[in-house]
Amino acid sequence: MADYSERFFALANGLRLEARLYAGGAKVPAICLPGLTRNLRDFEDVAPQIAQSGRDVVALSLRGRGRSDADPDWRNYRPPTYAGDVLEVLDRLEWPRAALIGTSLGGLVAVLTNTRAPERVAGAVINDIGPELAPEGIARIVGYAGGSRPDAASLDEASAQIRAINEFAFPGRDFDVWRIFARRTFRESQGRWVLDYDQMIGKALTEAEPAGDLWPLFAQFAGKPLLVVRGAISDLLTPPIIEKMRAAIPGMDVCEVANVGHAPTLSEPEAVDAIGRFLSRIDRT
Repeated sequence: MADYSERFFALANGLRLEARLYAGGAKVPAICLPGLTRNLRDFEDVAPQIAQSGRDVVALSLRGRGRSDADPDWRNYRPPTYAGDVLEVLDRLEWPRAALIGTSLGGLVAVLTNTRAPERVAGAVINDIGPELAPEGIARIVGYAGGSRPDAASLDEASAQIRAINEFAFPGRDFDVWRIFARRTFRESQGRWVLDYDQMIGKALTEAEPAGDLWPLFAQFAGKPLLVVRGAISDLLTPPIIEKMRAAIPGMDVCEVANVGHAPTLSEPEAVDAIGRFLSRIDRT
């Protein structure tokens, strides 16, 4: 695993967010934002590769995930809150602007951060998410994240749980892959393996108000480097939605990752190449 320094950023409301800083150089830095129930460990492979391009990279666990503090009010588990957190982290880092690399929920947070402070966002990688989502994908996510899930007695049991939920999106993988997924999703606690997020996030997901029309917000990326990554068998970001996104922002780049659903890990070779080209565009702006 690449070298990094552990950081905790104190927010104005007193919560602390867990981060890993990969030092890479003076180019436009990047912040990696994980998905709904995920944390910074999802970027263990990706963040070091990005840092090797000559820029500092922060992988962040949003509030209620990983070692970031849980929010005592579950109503704050919503994308506008997370966008405000990202801007506070940028301030703590004293970064005038950064590229945002967001998977699933993290991609929506990137969109909202750009809406609130476009001068702080140099461009974005939006991983398997868009301003419109297929209902079947939404139903699946609510099905596994919207309720309580049991602990596991062992890493292998945790791996089997993750496989049961996600094998359709990563078909044909051997069990070692699921152990990696489990280590990034669970933490060991008193001899058990427990999900590494506040399960009140599920309550926020099921009781949240409708997000409203995100298309005008997405369109505000026009003129900036923008890469959308899609899993070729994703049930959340479908080809018709991708075509509507292309129509909204003709300069948008798209990378499709074969034999992957929701969501690519971004360590797939085609995603690595596409992110490299995206970062080159960032450095020219």
